[in-house]
Amino acid sequence: MSEAIVPQTATPNESPVEGESAHGHGSASKTALAIGAIGVVFGDIGTSPLYAFRETFLGEHSLAIDKLHIYGVVSLIFWSMTLIVSIQYVTILMRADNNGQGGTLALVAKLSRHIGATRYGWITVLLGVFATALFYGDSMITPAISVLSAVEGLTVVDPGFGRFVIPIALVLLIMLFLIQRRGTGTVGKLFAPIMIVYFTTIAVLGTIHIVQNPYILQALNPWYAVQFFITDGWIAFLALGSVVLAVTGSEALYSDMGHFGRGPMRLSWFGFVMPCLLLNYFGQGAMIAAMDPAETLAAMKSPFFNMAPEELRLPLVLLATAATFIASQAVISGAFSITHQAIQLGFIPRLSTEHTSATERGQIYIPFINNALMVAVILLVLMFQNSSNLAAAYGIAVTGAMFIDTLLMGVLLVAVWKWKWWYALPVFLVFVFVDGAYFFANLPKVPYGGWFPLVVGVIAFTLLTTWARGRKLMRDRMSETALPIEIFAKSAKNSATRVPGTAIFMASQTAGVPSALLHNIKHNKVLHERVVILTVLIADKPYVPEGERCSMIDLGDGFYRATLHYGFMEETDVPEGLKHMQRCGGDFDMMHTSFFLSRQTLLPSAKPGMPIWREKIFAWMLRNAATAMDFFRLPTNRVVELGSQVEI
Repeated sequence: MSEAIVPQTATPNESPVEGESAHGHGSASKTALAIGAIGVVFGDIGTSPLYAFRETFLGEHSLAIDKLHIYGVVSLIFWSMTLIVSIQYVTILMRADNNGQGGTLALVAKLSRHIGATRYGWITVLLGVFATALFYGDSMITPAISVLSAVEGLTVVDPGFGRFVIPIALVLLIMLFLIQRRGTGTVGKLFAPIMIVYFTTIAVLGTIHIVQNPYILQALNPWYAVQFFITDGWIAFLALGSVVLAVTGSEALYSDMGHFGRGPMRLSWFGFVMPCLLLNYFGQGAMIAAMDPAETLAAMKSPFFNMAPEELRLPLVLLATAATFIASQAVISGAFSITHQAIQLGFIPRLSTEHTSATERGQIYIPFINNALMVAVILLVLMFQNSSNLAAAYGIAVTGAMFIDTLLMGVLLVAVWKWKWWYALPVFLVFVFVDGAYFFANLPKVPYGGWFPLVVGVIAFTLLTTWARGRKLMRDRMSETALPIEIFAKSAKNSATRVPGTAIFMASQTAGVPSALLHNIKHNKVLHERVVILTVLIADKPYVPEGERCSMIDLGDGFYRATLHYGFMEETDVPEGLKHMQRCGGDFDMMHTSFFLSRQTLLPSAKPGMPIWREKIFAWMLRNAATAMDFFRLPTNRVVELGSQVEI
């Protein structure tokens, strides 16, 4: 296996134009992009009304169903959505793009350019990696809880459907993962119309009940939320663990910014999605508050579906199921994207990646991630049985990622945007208080299911950091014995037979002689007429301009050191990149070019660079990583692998 990816620090030209991204969204129709965002980005937060309001009252710490608590919870949902989603993510963090790209890893890459070499830069990287690890827990729970909560609506239509809920949910979820290989391009065309119908429907249902009980609009006053805390104290604090379910999907808004641009996404959120969601939440509160106390408990078991007239509940179940299917699709695609970023940045070993679209490079499919998520989702459904049990597991992953984003935002305000501390500190403290309260309110849920995303997060964090550390140790060990290429070229030109053709030796670093070249000389005693030592560097920006793709140094006597530069969102297609490398002794003919790769075998070291158990994990990851041939899209019949042994 060739270690030919090294994160590279670069200083990109950051996009200052509102609503634009690396894909040039500023030239496209803002309205069209806003409509597209409704179908792809807002599915997660859009399906929260199915369970968020219900779980606040009927969760692990149930509340009395009366006016005080109904108004208090609705007020909390409104102000949480305003502070966390509208202000923190949509208004502030969406300004923190990395060449148009958003998400925790993109933010960490941006921060690293400013503080990466400082004393505390490594803390920022670890926080970002752990937030990424938590995302995998989120991407397992979201499909399970979303689809289950929608299918459970069948029991509102007819209680006899209860025994079919889990089988139907499992069939839908398995179908969801099986279609991933086909790509989301065709299915994606249906996403926006379905989600627009869904959001419009829930807004209309909410409006009907608000008109019938307009007093619920008093919950806009934050005093009702304050009064809730004054009256219930600790129980109100614990209720935050369920209220936060109303803002799940906030991270997705930031992560998917690169697909649509901040301008269209803000238009979608403020102009359509947020009003629809709030109308529905206020409508649920209005409906329950207007009921006879004897009926409230039964209605609260499924307030979302009880908002509809009895004859329309089955169509609403079908519409909600379609919406949750879309929400699940979005988070699975997000898992593929964040995995691709992590691979390029050196935190995950190479995984086999398939491109499902000939025109959209962002549409990818990673079989290993897809299969792992499918198994995890099936186990979650069988273990937890219903969406209420899953709600306890859901909050930890979401609030943990949000809290880390808040900490990174504090670094952003001071280190990147250079805010004065008397401006930055109050803003930072407000969001630390809010997001911290939601996170700590979820900690009591750990014994009831919250342990699951924490376990997933710890395992993923261990794997990500072990791989990054192991790669660094391996490169350091190999560089210790590396021979300068200039000396090697002079000594080798007359000591080996030159044969026709081109040999490209993949190298992990831009200095020294790759081990495959040394082994080739040692065992085969030949050198090709043209020898190119090629390194692929991944920049800490999403995309590299074509004019900066290639660089080359002519070492003389047919030896060249070449470098291909890619962004962390790009596909590392080496043959395609070589087509643009004109100053390297002529064009590259793939039929007369051989690629030599190094495959390292780890040996026990007398002074190990990390604990033995981590070395064993790294060795296992090294053995099971996808081959460099697949990752760099090298022609299958032009690759030679030569092994070497390394102590770390």
